[in-house]
Amino acid sequence: MTSLPPRRADARRSRAAILTAAAQVLDTDPDAGLAAVARAAGVTRQTIYAHFASRDKLLAAVVDHLTEQAVAAMDAVEADSGPAGDALLRLLAAGRQSTDRYPALLRQIAAQPVGPDADQLRHAPVADRIERVIRRGQRTGEFDDRLPADWLATAVIALAHAAEHPSGTDEAVLSRTIRNTLTRAERG
Repeated sequence: MTSLPPRRADARRSRAAILTAAAQVLDTDPDAGLAAVARAAGVTRQTIYAHFASRDKLLAAVVDHLTEQAVAAMDAVEADSGPAGDALLRLLAAGRQSTDRYPALLRQIAAQPVGPDADQLRHAPVADRIERVIRRGQRTGEFDDRLPADWLATAVIALAHAAEHPSGTDEAVLSRTIRNTLTRAERG
């Protein structure tokens, strides 16, 4: 019976290797097949299929994996300290630094047709952290409190995505735009 835990550990290591390899391979070649992912992960195609029933399921798991990495990076920036505006920019920079490693893959993911519910679920862990900082900024008077924090979090995510677009903008312009959006919303 002692062989069961090591197999589970092996399965976890295989899954992690597959997800890491898939992110790297699909970023380099968005049309790569599972055989290329298997080679890069050092596993067989059958091992991939043991974890993921299809390429689409693998891609969905890669999205979750990248989201987990971005959230971990965001959690490391201590968003509950310092001015809310600075904390928000630290959160966004941490998330962006984490996801910037896979620009082609993220463009491919963004181009996938998903409904608004799926997109909202994909962004939920990120949105929760952004919304928490926005609420703090609203409580302290740093951010305008006349618009709902969840709406502002969605707007911040949309602005960050717009800046990631190839014709997007640089970090300084993004920072000013986000601060202006949060501090002057509806102040006509």
